[in-house]
Amino acid sequence: MAFRVATFDCYGTLIDWEGGLGTFLYALARRKGEEHPEPGSVLRERWEAIQFELIQGDYRPYREVLTDALREWCGERRYRWNENDGEALADSMRAWQPFPDTVPALRAARAAGMRLVIASNTDRDIIEHSLRQMDVPFDDVQTAQDVGAYKPDEEVFRRLLEHLDEPPEHVLHVAFGFKYDIGPAQTLGMRTAWVNRHAESAPGPARPDFEWRDLWGLAEAAGARP
Repeated sequence: MAFRVATFDCYGTLIDWEGGLGTFLYALARRKGEEHPEPGSVLRERWEAIQFELIQGDYRPYREVLTDALREWCGERRYRWNENDGEALADSMRAWQPFPDTVPALRAARAAGMRLVIASNTDRDIIEHSLRQMDVPFDDVQTAQDVGAYKPDEEVFRRLLEHLDEPPEHVLHVAFGFKYDIGPAQTLGMRTAWVNRHAESAPGPARPDFEWRDLWGLAEAAGARP
């Protein structure tokens, strides 16, 4: 039996998280007075490390996580903090664009009969704009706000499977965020596809069922046998 459902991490998998966040942080560093900041990829990696620590605690709305991670990041760099910077990051995130392969690959998978579902570490008022950017019909969207928890918490994936009402082995979870998604999804019996756009080494012991450089493997998986 082919995979019936594909579930997705949104940012970094469908939406260009790395480009969007790197661009925002580089421009912010310039506004704070650095004429030649480090590349956006370097700035982003540090911000993401801060964010990952913050989401390990009690649930808070993602807008607060964004702001607190940015405040700490600015503090490390000795930038003067402005509360408007946190709101600017959330606004920027709403405008980030899908990868060129995202929309055609999703449409091909949907045409092959797959249900498409998002499970994202964000708030509803942010992801609604990202859905508009993609302009692809999804069968369901689950956010951290809905669950009251962030990936890699396994509760996110338990809740997802409850709503899907499908055996986990018939669900393919597709994600860029290796440490957020791949291991927890596999623990609950879901099959996984790691979207490894930069051909990096796996950053953890989990081994996904599929490894793709882009989303074009999705259409093939729509006819694959689990």
